[in-house]
Amino acid sequence: MAKKPPPAARELVVETRFQRLAKRAGGVPKEKAVERAEAEIERAKPGFDEWLKVELRDFASFVKNAAAEEVTPDWIARANFRSRQLRDSATIMGFELLAFIGNSLCEILDSMEAGNEYNMESIVCHMDALTLAGKGSYRRLKPDQVPELTKGLRRVVKRVNNAARRAANGF
Repeated sequence: MAKKPPPAARELVVETRFQRLAKRAGGVPKEKAVERAEAEIERAKPGFDEWLKVELRDFASFVKNAAAEEVTPDWIARANFRSRQLRDSATIMGFELLAFIGNSLCEILDSMEAGNEYNMESIVCHMDALTLAGKGSYRRLKPDQVPELTKGLRRVVKRVNNAARRAANGF
């Protein structure tokens, strides 16, 4: 007896409540919403400068205290949260160099949070770079304007990731 071919697959399209609400008439046109968001970011930039100064000082102190003590998983999680917050805020505010350095630090802390060996020297190196990039004369720079710094930080992240791979493979 010959087998019957399976029935053709049916594709079910399910529309979520969010999709229905998004399709409703009304609201603000995209261009107007973007314009308002950009204006709000510009209004927030002066406050960001003060927040950044305080955040960098506190974060550096947080890292310095950990260098003298035992680094715990809780410390790594808090440091990673702070680095993400710094990276995301710098990205929103258009400070590309700060965002680049913050992202690089996030990669190292993500590796540590995943259980890889911690490397305090790489974190301190990134904190020094963040402190430098937070200064007025550096804050508006783009990563390609300081190639020595960005290439060096990439090498640090690569070295940390390679060490994690070697440890995972038992080398």
